[in-house]
Amino acid sequence: KSIVIHRIIPTIVVFGAISVGWLMSQDNPVGVFFATLFPVLAGKLPSTIFGHGLAFNLKNTKTIPVPDDMTPQPRPNKELFIKLAGGNKMPQNGLGMCCRYAAYDDVLVRRNVLWYLLLGGRLIDTADLYLNHKAIGLGIQDAIERGIPRSEIFVTTKLWPTSYGYNSTLDAVPRFLEELGLEYIDLVLMHFPYALSPMNNDCTRNGVSNKDCRIETWKALTELTNQGVMRNVGVSNFLTKHLKDITELDGYNSKKVAPISVNQINFNPWIDEYLVESYEFCMKNKISVTAYGSLGGVLQHSEMKTVETLQSLSDKYGRSTSQILLRWAMQKNIAVIAGTGNPSHMKENLGISSFQLSKQDMAVIDELRNDESARKLFSYKGFPLDQD
Repeated sequence: KSIVIHRIIPTIVVFGAISVGWLMSQDNPVGVFFATLFPVLAGKLPSTIFGHGLAFNLKNTKTIPVPDDMTPQPRPNKELFIKLAGGNKMPQNGLGMCCRYAAYDDVLVRRNVLWYLLLGGRLIDTADLYLNHKAIGLGIQDAIERGIPRSEIFVTTKLWPTSYGYNSTLDAVPRFLEELGLEYIDLVLMHFPYALSPMNNDCTRNGVSNKDCRIETWKALTELTNQGVMRNVGVSNFLTKHLKDITELDGYNSKKVAPISVNQINFNPWIDEYLVESYEFCMKNKISVTAYGSLGGVLQHSEMKTVETLQSLSDKYGRSTSQILLRWAMQKNIAVIAGTGNPSHMKENLGISSFQLSKQDMAVIDELRNDESARKLFSYKGFPLDQD
């Protein structure tokens, strides 16, 4: 007991203090935290501390090297697209580059992107927060060199709230362009409605309200769109009240105020009512929706496979439970961005456009919201979104 009190506890406290100090010294402390956490949870050495491409991390990885002689494969059979408010088309099925250890190692990220594009996928979703712009850009260049036109590739990234504010946004987004090595970005999203404490930005430092900060940031994004830096702008994790701050501006859906092309939200059969309301508002106001957490979230993916209703539908259609859930979302006119570094899983995910769920089975999945035996497996509530 004495050893615990006098040695172990003080050591933990000191280590914690050093870790917090190290994180806060980073340009993107939240991003570095997640880029450190996910590899550790997977039993890997985080690149934030040990560097990229470590033999230990590459050993037994599912994101194997892409064969030198591999050429682009046909795009998905019956591939689906969503028409955005600005008039552009976005593939409805994409690859999310977040929240798994392979999304934070530059070597694996580069492989991951090249695999996906060569297998026929065309939508890549990332964010400034994920710290992988440069590796994604290299993967895209690799794909272009193998014959995939840049015009077919749709790249989404996101602006983190620490870069909100008119001037900060004008500075940040061109940096994304440079990091990705692209001439333009297809879609840039505001990652969150406001800066969570203790995050700061130009708005919090100058006493600007969350609402006015969103408007300032949107004006800057509109200007950058008019300049051709990106072709579409949107938001992520916005509730109806946050969306209205923009849609109710004078001149909305014009050169003065760009329309909201996309709202990316947590979406699966178990989401809370406030997210359902956001989805319904988007559908009524020509705002496309992209879903993250389509399979229940990072911690619930394996548990999702145990839901009896999904197992039954899996057997009926001869598809995996993951394919069933992704197809359910797509038939609700939602884009999906399931994350995987496994080429076999990529092929599986890209195959969901080749089958369709019946109206009756869509309704069965809808009813899972009221199935407590299933819902209890999905306790993730997402970020707190109750602020204005």
